[in-house]
Amino acid sequence: MIRKSTIEDIDRLLSLFDEARATIATLGIDQWQNGYPTREVIEADIQKGESYLYERDGQLLATFAMLKNEEPTYRVIYDGEWLTTDTDRYTAIHRFAIAVSARGKGIAGEILAYASAYSRENNKLSLRIDTHEGNVPMRRMLEKNGFLLCGRIFLESGESRVAYEKRL
Repeated sequence: MIRKSTIEDIDRLLSLFDEARATIATLGIDQWQNGYPTREVIEADIQKGESYLYERDGQLLATFAMLKNEEPTYRVIYDGEWLTTDTDRYTAIHRFAIAVSARGKGIAGEILAYASAYSRENNKLSLRIDTHEGNVPMRRMLEKNGFLLCGRIFLESGESRVAYEKRL
């Protein structure tokens, strides 16, 4: 079941992100290794109504954020172009994490189907997401679910990320 996260969920969400950070570290990349996302980031997502979680039998298996407004770091893309040109008609997905025990069980596809349905209902043309270039498992999952590599974007910190989009 997918539902919006609440403040009562925050400790479980933090634990899931700790697990994700440990997994990403095994890839030898620095994504999320500075403690991101912090409690404050997750609380802000919850307060804006943008944090979601996936539970089964009361067990937290995944989380993600769906931004309701434009993602500022997506305004400029390098070494390519977005599939859609309407700057406010997409849903950005961030902070996507799946528990190790739940990987390979179709949960990512269920989440992306949920995000697609939400986006269509809200007159969006596409889903956009970015990840570290070295996050090969995430990149494979995106490509398996119909996302196309569009180029690279830069985070506010200046770090580069590969950017994907899927037309709806």
